[in-house]
Amino acid sequence: MATKRLKRPTDIVQRGKLIGDILTGQVEDVGPEKEPANPAYEFARKGGLKGGKARAAKLSPERRREIAKKAAQKRWEP
Repeated sequence: MATKRLKRPTDIVQRGKLIGDILTGQVEDVGPEKEPANPAYEFARKGGLKGGKARAAKLSPERRREIAKKAAQKRWEP
């Protein structure tokens, strides 16, 4: 079982004492445990990282130019 991280006191004197104790090694500061990443999130992220490059490689230079012009017009229209 993991040890629980100490709650940070709101009083500045007590907080200063806790920080001093952590720095001198009298108290061990344990960070919050990270949950394992969601497998579906990791799978989707991998696809998202390569999707734009794959799409750009598949498009012809003329089509990429059309898309870029359309995006620039939308970006700068009032």
